[in-house]
Amino acid sequence: MALTQTEEKLLRSIVVRSENDPENPEFPPKTPKFPATPTGKIKVPGFSNVWLKDESFNPTGTHKDRMAWEIVVTYRRFLLAKKLDQMHGPLPQMSIISSGSAAIAIQSMLKEYRLPNLKVLIDKNMEHGIITSMKKIGCEIYKTDLSVKELDWKDILELTNNPDGYDITSNEALDPSTRFYDWLSYEVINNSPDYCFVPFGTGKLYENILNVNKKEVSTTNHDPRFRGQVNTLRKCNFLGATTNNPNTKAIKLYSQHLPFVHYDEQWIRLYHDSAFCGPETSVHLLKEGYLDDAIDIAEANNVKCEYSGIAGLALMLQLGTYLPKNKKMLIVNTGKTKYP
Repeated sequence: MALTQTEEKLLRSIVVRSENDPENPEFPPKTPKFPATPTGKIKVPGFSNVWLKDESFNPTGTHKDRMAWEIVVTYRRFLLAKKLDQMHGPLPQMSIISSGSAAIAIQSMLKEYRLPNLKVLIDKNMEHGIITSMKKIGCEIYKTDLSVKELDWKDILELTNNPDGYDITSNEALDPSTRFYDWLSYEVINNSPDYCFVPFGTGKLYENILNVNKKEVSTTNHDPRFRGQVNTLRKCNFLGATTNNPNTKAIKLYSQHLPFVHYDEQWIRLYHDSAFCGPETSVHLLKEGYLDDAIDIAEANNVKCEYSGIAGLALMLQLGTYLPKNKKMLIVNTGKTKYP
């Protein structure tokens, strides 16, 4: 089945330069480079070797821009399927539960490529200003009380009036645990830290990093993007920072029914026992007071961030008494959303 002229033009506009060639990266789509965002040393009192991976340099200010690009790539696959006469009808719309960052990133990318608008399910108590920003760039907004129960993909599609679409909050067919942040994961582990601190909201970024690390420390057939030190990474402790405080300032790390998080102690223990990561690898609950300390240190180092994005630094400060002060610490700053 032939594509329409508009669809052909759209298909040609979505250029995936390579899946894993560091000399021909795919992100950011308009100005691709690897690494896509910088990593630099920062000053943290009491520590001598702290580095920060800074995702605030992405187009809308957070690591969610990488996920957004993968959604565009999914639409490219839909268009190819239509060209092969294996998909019919209009391109489907995507639905997602979002507190703002993911929706802003995805809709900005969809708008850039003139793809169907994103349907966003939000909590009924979301800040009005964030809702206005999402609507401004074309998000279709639907409100509900997210505290009532955990929602599955059927619930999300129903609540966003999207019976023929796809829920990308939960859709494992999109392979979010290995695909959404694979390039970012290589940019992280290529620094070969002794400790790596990562914000843990949905858990997808944390899972991606650990899965990529597992792959590279357990093979001699390395991905072309890999430039790390296997012996160091095998012992690296990956620490996720999350919260169960409903009044937290790190609002993007909390949900009463945070859907589709796969982290559990058995999974981490298997990784420990298989020498895929260090023995201290785990996910920790943040103590709220350390978030303000982290923000102060970030500002002193001219780092753009929000409480959720700099949660890894807050966790490092929280665990500071127990951490070796001269080991290489890598903080992943997931950034700060640039609201339109």
